[in-house]
Amino acid sequence: MTTQEIQNVFPLPQPVADPARRDISPEDWRRFAGYVGEILAALGMDLDEPGTRRTPERLLEALYAATSGYDGDPKLSTLFPTESRGGTESEIAQIIEGPIAFHSLCEHHALPFHGYAYVGYIARDSIIGISKLTRIVRLHARRFTVQERLGEQIADTLVDLVDPLGVGVYLSAQHLCTHMRGVEEPSSTVTTHWRGAFRDPEVRREFLDEARSPAQR
Repeated sequence: MTTQEIQNVFPLPQPVADPARRDISPEDWRRFAGYVGEILAALGMDLDEPGTRRTPERLLEALYAATSGYDGDPKLSTLFPTESRGGTESEIAQIIEGPIAFHSLCEHHALPFHGYAYVGYIARDSIIGISKLTRIVRLHARRFTVQERLGEQIADTLVDLVDPLGVGVYLSAQHLCTHMRGVEEPSSTVTTHWRGAFRDPEVRREFLDEARSPAQR
């Protein structure tokens, strides 16, 4: 199929979630799908088969959905007063959520990496809804990124939102860019990220014991 033929069979895309953030016109959408079709055909895919005629469009739609983190998440703005009543004992009380499953796209090869996250923090004056910790992880994961930056962004976003005494983030992921190409090694990568009170070894140990517990996975 030619580029024009590929573009002609694609229907208009659904409206984007936030047109101000990622406004792709119907004309551009068809044009991009045509480019994808050219690439897939050059790599050997037969686009004249019933199962592959819409593959370029489906791939483009899948990439769009996988990068929805660029659209932001307005539901992260809700905070609540902390339940803490002060005192030295409350200062080391951790709130830990996990395992939070995530999928992302490596910016080096645009191949997926996936795994789970643990996010912990020690509240000061405010807390955030538990589900919002999952939203923070997926907000930054659904972009082109690298694991190291992903952990830093999760930690910094939580600091900006609730101004806690400390934040800990633990990520473990498998990267298809190392599984499918290069060294072809099915290993896992772990990164940790600390803010504030989590620089204390004892606080980190409590957090890591929870994150590494087989019962929690």
